[in-house]
Amino acid sequence: MVVKNKIIDDYLELILNLDQRAKIELISRISSSILEKKDTKQEQLLSCFGALISEQSADEIIESIYSARNFTDKNIEL
Repeated sequence: MVVKNKIIDDYLELILNLDQRAKIELISRISSSILEKKDTKQEQLLSCFGALISEQSADEIIESIYSARNFTDKNIEL
């Protein structure tokens, strides 16, 4: 809690040196950031998944994946 208060005090010191227009703009932006809908962690996770959008057919995509593979024979002694 003490660290948060120190950070707030430091920001306040910076803000006090701003002119009125800058302070009003800062208040506006802070207010907007508070009012924005925040995605929940589950929504963020689910937004990572979805269908692949491609002009290639599924068979063409599979073929390009297989053709991109590079195998080398390595003799590993155990």
